[in-house]
Amino acid sequence: MKKFAFLLCFLIIQISAQTGLSVSPPRVYFETTPGSSSTQKITVTNVSAKHTLDLAVSLGDWEYDERGENIMHPANTLENSCAQWITINKEDTYFTLAPGERKDINVTLTAPTVAKDKLAAHTALLFVSQMNPVEGTDSKGAKLKVSVKSGIKIFHKKSETTARKIEIQDLKFDIAKKILNLQFKNHSELWIDGKISTDFINTTTGKKISIDPTVFYTLPGDVRKLSIPVNGLEEKGAYNLSVLIDYGDDNVLEMAELNFNYE
Repeated sequence: MKKFAFLLCFLIIQISAQTGLSVSPPRVYFETTPGSSSTQKITVTNVSAKHTLDLAVSLGDWEYDERGENIMHPANTLENSCAQWITINKEDTYFTLAPGERKDINVTLTAPTVAKDKLAAHTALLFVSQMNPVEGTDSKGAKLKVSVKSGIKIFHKKSETTARKIEIQDLKFDIAKKILNLQFKNHSELWIDGKISTDFINTTTGKKISIDPTVFYTLPGDVRKLSIPVNGLEEKGAYNLSVLIDYGDDNVLEMAELNFNYE
């Protein structure tokens, strides 16, 4: 199966000020029992000042790679896909928006009465694509055809509460490059979002360096590898490095420590 990386643009896409598309919210969450349906609304806006947009709605699948980049797949090809559970009104699958015009689209997800798998979480991707490219220019002034495409991630989970767990698998600090290399795994049956906080403490002087928190997103079973640049580490000495992963559980935090000498 051919797969490719794709940068999803969730807010406003504008290229050479020629055309623009806003689709919100960037993520839609469903929680249903078997056989039941739920409907969520998304809003599509033509933010172009002068171009009318012919737009088409389609579905696909997606997953993360180990660096957290989005990998796209055709609809209904991944084991955790819920694309076939999603329905959209016929009049909303292809429509036209004048400059500044917006349209609400109802997205309905109906979970099967009898599940074909034992997964607690399923995902899909809804695309809104411009079908009428307009004239644009690149950074060098060359003419080209420009069209825009936006994706909304769709998440579904069962109504039962499922425990969540993140485990740090590896922690290293590259002293020469001043890069923190972290690997962790989502051991739960649900997606987990959170942030990573990192502190360096010079155990001799007590000086503390805090790195700006890193936000992460994972799906069940994902292994994530992060390389975090460390700025401000100049003072020589023995250091204690601590990494704290907060993923929204009030009772559980994942933490790891590392001691090293910076000379």
